[in-house]
Amino acid sequence: MKKLIVLLLLLPFSFYLAKAQMDSKLLKDIEGIESQVIDWRHYFHQNPELSNREFNTAKKIEAHLRSLGMEVRTGVAKTGVVGILKGKNPGKVVALRADIDGLPVTERNDLPFKSTKTDIFLGTETGVMHACGHDTHIAILMGVAEVLSKNKDKINGTVKFIFQPAEEGPPPGEEGGAKLMVKEGVLKNPDVDAIFGLHINSGTPVGTIKYKPGGTMAAVERFVVTVKGKQTHGSAPWTGVDPILISAKIIDGFQTIISRESPLVEEAAVITVGKITSGVRFNIIPESAEMIGTVRTLDPKMRELIIRRMTEMASDIAKAYGGEATIDWQNNTVVTYNDPELTAQMLPTLQKTAGEENVQLMKATTGGEDFSYFQEKVPGFYFFLGGMTPGNTEAYPHHTPDFKIDDAGMLLGVKTMTQIALDYLNTQ
Repeated sequence: MKKLIVLLLLLPFSFYLAKAQMDSKLLKDIEGIESQVIDWRHYFHQNPELSNREFNTAKKIEAHLRSLGMEVRTGVAKTGVVGILKGKNPGKVVALRADIDGLPVTERNDLPFKSTKTDIFLGTETGVMHACGHDTHIAILMGVAEVLSKNKDKINGTVKFIFQPAEEGPPPGEEGGAKLMVKEGVLKNPDVDAIFGLHINSGTPVGTIKYKPGGTMAAVERFVVTVKGKQTHGSAPWTGVDPILISAKIIDGFQTIISRESPLVEEAAVITVGKITSGVRFNIIPESAEMIGTVRTLDPKMRELIIRRMTEMASDIAKAYGGEATIDWQNNTVVTYNDPELTAQMLPTLQKTAGEENVQLMKATTGGEDFSYFQEKVPGFYFFLGGMTPGNTEAYPHHTPDFKIDDAGMLLGVKTMTQIALDYLNTQ
C-alpha cells in the first residue's frame, strides 16, 4: 500500500516532466558536443584494454575530468576513475556510471577506426575489441560530464561520475569491477542517493530506449567441472575410464535441469558450457577433463535449485561411469534490479528526451551486468539505448567479432543521462 501511495503521489509530477521540454541552452550544449563524443568513441574503440588493465583509458578520462575543474579520484578498484561535480546549490548526490573495459575478441569489421590491438589473455595472444559497446559508454559519460560542468547553475546537489573497470570480470585470482569499487567506498564520501547507468544495444534501433522495473538482467555464476577418469590407450577403452565421455553425459544431464526441473513459467534460466579441455593425442584416452561454463538466473529459488542439482548431477553421473567429478562455483553478478519507485519517477525523463513512442517496456534478459552490485547498496536504474542503424536487418550480437554500433545512437545517451541527473536532483 505504501508503494502504491508513493507512485500515486509521483504521477502529477511525472506528468509535468513528460510534458516539459529540455532547456534550450542545455540542448544546445548537448548537440554541440556530439562530434566530440563520436571522436572520443573512435579513440577508445581503436585503443581497447582488457579488464583491470585499462591504464591508458583511465588516463584519458582523468585528463578530461580534470580539464573540467572537477575533483578527480584515480586508481579506484585498480584503474577506475571518479569525478565529482558540485552544483550551484546543495542537495542530494546522484551517480552516473560507465564501464570502460574491452574484450579478448579479434575484430572483423572494416571500420576506419577498427581495433588492431592484441594482448595476452589467460596465457594466449588475442585481439582486443570493444565488442560490447563500452567505448560508447565512456564517450557518452565524458560528454555528460562536460555538459553538466557548463550548467552547474542548474544543479541542486552533486553528480558523481563513475568510470568503472573490469565489468566483464577481472582476470582469475584478481578482484575488480563494481564489487571492488563498492568495497573501496565509491558510493561514499559523498554518499550516493541513487545511481543510473545505460547499455547501448546493437539490436535496438537508434533513437529507442528500453527499460524494465524490477529484475532486468540475470545473476551470473561461473562454474568449473573437473572430471577424473583413468588414462589408457584409445584402442582399448575398456581398460580405462573415459573422462571425455563422462563430460558429454554431464553436459546432457545439465540441460535436463532446465528442461525438466526448472519452473520456467516463473523466470528464464540458462546453463551453458563454454569451454572443454581434455586430452593431448588422438589415440590416448586422457586421465581428466575440465569444463567451464555459466548459469544465468532471474529468480533466487531457481538459482539455488540449479546450483544444487548441477553439483549433485556432476558427481552422480561421473560415478555411474566409473569416474569422479567435482564442481567449483564463482558468483560473478547478482540480479540487476531496477528500483520500481525510482524507475517510475524517471520514466517521464526518458519520454522527454526520446519521445514517448520511442520508450519501450522490455522483458528481462539472461545477460549479466555487475551494475547490480551498486544497486544492492543504493536505489538504481539501468536502461538500454538503441545503437542499431534504423532499417538494418543484420545486427550482430554483443561479444562477437562483427559487433557494430552506429555513432548516431550516442547523442540520445548524452541527452538522457544529462536530463536524468538534473531531474533527479532538482525534484527531491
